[in-house]
Amino acid sequence: MAKLRIGVLYDYWWGEDEERAEGTRPKRKAPDEDVQAVYEALKETGHSPVFLRLDGTRESLVELAHSETDLIFNLVESFGGDDTQDSDVAGLLEMLRRRFTGAGSQGLHLAQDKALAKKIFAFHGIHTPYFATVFRGRTETAQDMEFPVIVKPAAEDGSIGIHFGAVCTSIKELMERIDYIHAEFDSPALIEEYIEGRELYVGVLGNEKPEALPAVELDLSKLPQGVPRIAGTEVKWEEGTEAYEKTQPFVPADLDEELRARLSATAVQAYQALKLSDYGRIDFRLAPDGTLHVLEVNPNPYLLPDAEFAMAAKKTGRSYPDLVNEIVELALARYPNAGS
Repeated sequence: MAKLRIGVLYDYWWGEDEERAEGTRPKRKAPDEDVQAVYEALKETGHSPVFLRLDGTRESLVELAHSETDLIFNLVESFGGDDTQDSDVAGLLEMLRRRFTGAGSQGLHLAQDKALAKKIFAFHGIHTPYFATVFRGRTETAQDMEFPVIVKPAAEDGSIGIHFGAVCTSIKELMERIDYIHAEFDSPALIEEYIEGRELYVGVLGNEKPEALPAVELDLSKLPQGVPRIAGTEVKWEEGTEAYEKTQPFVPADLDEELRARLSATAVQAYQALKLSDYGRIDFRLAPDGTLHVLEVNPNPYLLPDAEFAMAAKKTGRSYPDLVNEIVELALARYPNAGS
């Protein structure tokens, strides 16, 4: 493959003097570790990467439109801190007819609208926890549920808005949590049955014939006593805390062949159902009775070398630079006359 000029596109939000609201991502003031790692991997494989930054302003969009690259490696998670606008950024790239990695605007939208994604899963026979949505006095329900339930924003990702208090065991807790979601995010609240069990992540690579990577488990067994076993913001973002330090991903050795086959088949099915491209990650709960519940689908998952996706790829013999370059190749293959 010809060596390319590749724009590593990332988003910037919040100033140094601003406090981070509860349940939100940390501030991003410069390229994060994953952005820097992708940049270095592209250099190592012979490409010429350049940083492209979106800071939430019109000017940064104009600069992106005028940038000259053969491909954009899209690592955008928001626009100006608004997580719901990552699909808009992809839509802009599509209108500009720019080549870019990862999911398109449609896939990003389908994955982020959790209630819609669950309806698509149901259509395809993919099991997901029972749920209902509530917003401004209107309730849309799909199935009957019993406590405990978990309440989360219906259109966020990265565990935003999900912390230990999201698991409710009474009507009082449920009403308080719904009110919090409405006030904090101005978003429908997704009420979902809480599934006790193991947290498993399955990465998927590819387009025409997607490949499921080995499952990675997030060890939630060492969380502090009395808190629910969920991968909330305390686990994902609160560096230095007991919850963050004691929940580490690993590749489990005790999954039998039949379970691994079910995980792989379901992951690929969910990936294709939501129209993802190049790479993605499917989050599961494995219940004690062996039932696999798809929790959500993550387009363009976190690509830090020691994060779950790269960890699974390494298990298949892919080095980190090889993985990044494979994503580049998968993206280029989707575009006519790529590399010519």
